[in-house]
Parts: sequence; C-alpha cells; structure tokens
Amino acid sequence: MKAIHPAVRHPLGLLTLILATAWSLPASSAEAPRGLPAEVHRVEASHLDSVLSAVGRLRANESIILRAEISGRIEQILFREGEKVNQGQELIRLDSASYEAELAQAQAQVNLSRAEYQRAADLLERRVGSQNDRDTKLAQLRVHEAQMELARTRLDKTRLRAPFEGVIGLRQVSPGDFISSGQDLVEVTDFSQMKADFSVPERFLSQLAVGQNLLIEVDALPGERFQGEIYAIAPSSSARSHNIQIRARIPNPDGRLRPGLFANIRIIIGENPQALMIPEQAIVPLDNQFYVMRMNEQNQVNMVPVTLGERRFGEVEIRSGIQAGDVIVTAGQIKLRPGMPITPIFPQSHSTGSDA
Repeated sequence: MKAIHPAVRHPLGLLTLILATAWSLPASSAEAPRGLPAEVHRVEASHLDSVLSAVGRLRANESIILRAEISGRIEQILFREGEKVNQGQELIRLDSASYEAELAQAQAQVNLSRAEYQRAADLLERRVGSQNDRDTKLAQLRVHEAQMELARTRLDKTRLRAPFEGVIGLRQVSPGDFISSGQDLVEVTDFSQMKADFSVPERFLSQLAVGQNLLIEVDALPGERFQGEIYAIAPSSSARSHNIQIRARIPNPDGRLRPGLFANIRIIIGENPQALMIPEQAIVPLDNQFYVMRMNEQNQVNMVPVTLGERRFGEVEIRSGIQAGDVIVTAGQIKLRPGMPITPIFPQSHSTGSDA
C-alpha cells in the first residue's frame, strides 16, 4: 500500500503546505503590481499669440438725421426708402415760390442800388457830386447784395441733399406736409465701413498703436470674422475706470455689419513661438496655488506647482514649473497621491512607447 503524506489526511494541513510553498518562491517570479490607469499628455512647445480681448459696439462710418433748415411745405420726395444715395443727390424739395419771389425782389433792389451808386460815382467824377453821397450809395449796394445772397441761400435750402454717399432710411414725412425748421425728416447712413468703439485697461496702452490689426466677431453672424485696424486712441484715460477709449474701423463693402451690433474684439499684442500649452483639465487648484501631476521615469506621479499664462480654446499656457517633454496627468488626479505609480494612457495622437 502506497504511503500518504500526513498533511494530506487533514485539509488545514494541505492549505498550510500550499501557502508555505508559495511564500518560498523567489519574489521575481511574482508579477509586480501595476498602478492605476490615468490619462496623460506629453508637453510640447507651440506658437502662442498673446491676445487682448474687448467688447465694443459697432457704429456707422457716418450717420446723420436730415433736418430742414427752413420752414415750408414738402413739394416732392425724390428717394425710395432703403436705397443707396450719392453725395449731393437731391432728396426732398420744398415749395420754393415764396423764396423765389424774395430772391427776385432782392435782385431788383441790387439793380436799383447799383444804378444809384453808378450815378453818384459819375457825379463825383464830374465834380458835381460829393464823396459822401457816393460812399453812402456804395454802402447801400453792398447791403442789398448781401440780402440777395441771403435770399439765394434760403432758396437753395428748399432743396435738401445727401451730405455723403450712403443708404437712406425711413422717412418721417410725406409730400404736402408743412415742416418746421429743425424738424427730423430722414436718416442717411454710410456703413461702407464701420467703426467699433471699445475700451481697454490703461496698462495695455504701450502695446497698442494706430494701424494695429484686430479681429471682430458679432453674435449676429456666428462663425465669421472681420478684420479691422485701430485708427484712433483717446489722449487720456478715464479717471474712474482707468480705461482707454479705442476706435477701430472695419471695411464693410457688402454691408453685412450694421450699426448697433455688439462686437467681440481680439487684438494680438505679443507672440511666443515656444509656449507650453496643456489641457485645462490637467490643472489642479489647491490652497490658492495651481499644480499639475507630473509622471517620472518610474511612472510615479508628483505634484508640481506651476504658473499659468494665457488661455486658448480649452488650453492654458504654463509659464513655469514644467518643460517640454514632461508627461502630465490630464484625468483621474482625484484618485492619485504623490509617489503613486500609474499606468499611463496616452492620446491616440501620441506615441505610447513610454507606456509600461
């Protein structure tokens, strides 16, 4: 009969034998524990523009409400609302009969005064008239000539013309209306190019200059950008807000931009060809300081304080604390502690050669 080991006869003895055998194996034969899986990102240098952002409002290049300078009845309206008009184009004509009569009367008075002056001058030349009489007639002539010019000016004001090329608005009057001096008639707007008024903190003044390019976006036209340039900077800042007023102009040949729209303005005030940009989710805020978790060669993570810079489309610039080539954790930081090993998971676009 074959002999049976005493431990086999008792289950507890068998378990003890198995554990003793396992513990007696070399440590190298047991697989080393792997760390928690964590998404990581390899830091790379990239080009970064320093951008100053502001919000402004668009206004027309030129805009005026046409008003009558004299009273009168509207005889003709010579435009259609919303159409383009040229500089000097006649828009509204007032009844001019009374003003034409005033001019004719003034012209007749000038003719009479000129004849009287000429008669006085002839008498003085023949030494039968006085110098005083001739001077009086000359003064009267000059007065009547001025009155004639005034009458001609009043007559000309019965023709209301466009002061510049633009688009005519909605009229406030109709043919036959009697209008008073100063009454609003219609608006003329030139938005072949637009102006954008905005303000920036005075500390940026040294980084701005007339002629500097900028980009403008408006909510009314999502996804579109319009180029413009700074053309005026206020000479002084606001005593209350310490902001500087800036005015830019934006070409608008197709008329898509309109006055009154809010504009998001971006001005490039600097550039860094070696900026370190990392995903925003890699930042760990702690006790008024910002950190990232950096992985070392042993795949262990440590907290590294960093200084933040510009932000751009889900990324943030790191100005100190890490360098190009470092590997940082971008997800799962809440489960990690300094010194813990991790199993790095690189994005598909990165090489996974360091994944171990």
